[in-house]
Amino acid sequence: MSTAAVEGEDVRTPSPARGRGTGRRPLLRRLLPAAGATLVAAAGALIAVGCFLGLYVRPTSDDWCAAWKARDLGVLGITSDFYTTQNGRIANAFLSGVVYGDGLAGTKILPTVIAVSFTAGLVLLGREFIRFLGGRPRVLVLTACALVVQALVYFAGTRSYQVLLWAPATISHTVPSVIGLWALLLAIRTVRHPRAAVRVAGFASAFLIGFALGTLSEPFALVSGLLAAGVGLLCLPRLGLARDWHPFTWCLLWCSGLVCGLVVLYTSPGARWRRAQQPDKESVLSAGELSGAFADWLRMWDSVTGQWAYLGAAAVGVLLGLASGLRGPAEPGNREPRRTVPRKVLIAVLLLPVPVVVLGSFAVVVGLRSGYGPSGWTYARAWTNYLVPMELALCGYGALLGAWGGRWLSGRRTIDTVLVTGAVAAGCLALASVAVLVPNVRQLTTTTVARSVAWDAQNSRIRTEAARSAADVGYRPLHIGSLAEPFFTGSYERDWVAACVSKWYGVDRIHRL
Repeated sequence: MSTAAVEGEDVRTPSPARGRGTGRRPLLRRLLPAAGATLVAAAGALIAVGCFLGLYVRPTSDDWCAAWKARDLGVLGITSDFYTTQNGRIANAFLSGVVYGDGLAGTKILPTVIAVSFTAGLVLLGREFIRFLGGRPRVLVLTACALVVQALVYFAGTRSYQVLLWAPATISHTVPSVIGLWALLLAIRTVRHPRAAVRVAGFASAFLIGFALGTLSEPFALVSGLLAAGVGLLCLPRLGLARDWHPFTWCLLWCSGLVCGLVVLYTSPGARWRRAQQPDKESVLSAGELSGAFADWLRMWDSVTGQWAYLGAAAVGVLLGLASGLRGPAEPGNREPRRTVPRKVLIAVLLLPVPVVVLGSFAVVVGLRSGYGPSGWTYARAWTNYLVPMELALCGYGALLGAWGGRWLSGRRTIDTVLVTGAVAAGCLALASVAVLVPNVRQLTTTTVARSVAWDAQNSRIRTEAARSAADVGYRPLHIGSLAEPFFTGSYERDWVAACVSKWYGVDRIHRL
């Protein structure tokens, strides 16, 4: 939460430029903006490529079904269809109807909308965090942090196409993080506002947004619910982190909205139908299922920890912490404010992201295993729901380390050498973490563009045949991003992708070329 939300403690720190260290950091003052600009250019270039690839996105897998339903049924029609016959995710269906409402144009601009809104939200959140620490926000370094974190989320995993470019996955697992981020900013602005009407509007928004997210993405609802529950408990007035019940109330309403949304989803006719299609199996709480979920959880984390590039978030956070502590000469008489929050509560606040990420990731695996079976943990697009808070936590820890290092070294003769060395090391690690993503982005670019060319040619041929009243047209599967294409199963009657392709083109059936 922001300073306004946790006024029980003034954690502002004295300027590290005070005392003997005043005015002794000219090299660091030049180095940090240069490092920030370099990272903005490097990470921004990768994200720009990802946004540009949105122009080459073509339908595959769930795209086919969402596209024809949005075209033929409209936004409200596809929302009703999801609730009654698919899975109960009404907010998910509504967004799908909006994205596919104008043909395929929405899928082409969605990556850019996500990247721009995510960047703006992260910069604003970082500014609040730095002000909470008592530092001075540096827009260039904040932007570098936002872009590096996004580049890692989009391209460091095993399913980059699904995380950024495939609309059904981004709506379910990437967009919720963006919405949650802006909801947090809304909480920061309203929870301690002096006007009661603004606070009430913030509380109502917490419930409504939580409800929508509960019917948009079950994994995100679980992770964000854990985070809100932890923050709410730490914001109990008796613990000293907050002076009143406003932060706790906001978190309570957020969790209530999530629960209500999940109840509506779970009890929907579509969700009941979907569960009826699955074979009988043990309860997710049985010993066998929990043991299997734990093994899958370990496999998933083995994959995540094997990607060292994620450490780039902590490295760029160190640069942010160092930059936020750079100030001009301090005015005489300034003293460090007294700490009023118990040390144990502060430690709990700092450690809160750890159980949220650990328990949230396990909840994601349990959900994937329940919905997709033993191989469910490999659906890496759902990992985004806990990878985003993990990357933000790493960035925050890095910023705390950088700010603490700057304060601890304040006034020492070795300050310039140590801080410059630390800044160079952090900058190099952050840049290396971005550079290691380049081969993935290059492969993604080649695959996406090549498929778009082949898809356009095939689309033109099929539409020509359909215009001539052909009832059965040939289709050559064009696989991308480990997603299903027509003829993924031996039984045509069970081939839902082929059925949706037929409806999209207005033919009776398709055959394999």
